[in-house]
Amino acid sequence: MQRYLRWQIGSRLVPGSIAVPFVDETRLLTLPGMTGATGNYYCGLHEFEDMAFVLHALHTRDLFVDVGANVGSYTILAAGACGTSVIAIEPIPSTFAHLQDNVRLNGLSTLVTALNLGVGATAGKLSFSDQLDTMNHVLTVDEGNSISGVWIPVETIDTLLDERSPTIVKIDVEGYEASVLQGATRTLDSENLLAVLVELNGSGVRYGIDDRSVHAQLLDRDFTPCSYQPFTRKLTRLRGKNEKSGNTLYVRNLKLVQARVEVAQSHTVMGITL
Repeated sequence: MQRYLRWQIGSRLVPGSIAVPFVDETRLLTLPGMTGATGNYYCGLHEFEDMAFVLHALHTRDLFVDVGANVGSYTILAAGACGTSVIAIEPIPSTFAHLQDNVRLNGLSTLVTALNLGVGATAGKLSFSDQLDTMNHVLTVDEGNSISGVWIPVETIDTLLDERSPTIVKIDVEGYEASVLQGATRTLDSENLLAVLVELNGSGVRYGIDDRSVHAQLLDRDFTPCSYQPFTRKLTRLRGKNEKSGNTLYVRNLKLVQARVEVAQSHTVMGITL
């Protein structure tokens, strides 16, 4: 509550972005209305279990791919706290500018490659909403006349990565996840890919996609849905997608990943050691 009140008062007194503390020595530039960024300030990590997993699972020599990076919460966490190389993909130009600002603020330009693109099953262009903060998404035909949008170039993950193999891929594209995965078959088949963190909250219905189809795509490639307990560093198998969260963590080679998180260095969030 104290942080909430401090932000509500301070953000009205100070014009422009405010650099707020994040993980370890990193900071995030935050404006009123930035749902994810302000959530980090209120809670430390706005997606606590998922972000803690990324903190513990990534090593300095890894590659993290942040699809739907928004203003860069996961990107700054991975590069700034873990020292991991990151490819951050954010299609909305105004949001991408905030992502770049956060990369520069934390001195991470050598670790982060930021791309102002969309990703999908094939290359081309798609219309995205641009006034919905963290809810911006690929517009359907029915939405095209009622929601402000912008046309953005789109590539596949496989094309963008070329021959590089990430350790973790995070996908948060407001229901367009199935198409993103269709353009990432080579990436998904790589033995180096240990985990995929994907948003599954039912929003794919706008594209005629059921979460079960995304779940099935990942099961077919030997990924196991898991939950993560940050303080005990324990991965637990789930029978289906994570019903307690908007995201589901899929892990391949569970024993290896469990060993990685157990020996990972600790990090500080809001004065708490993880």
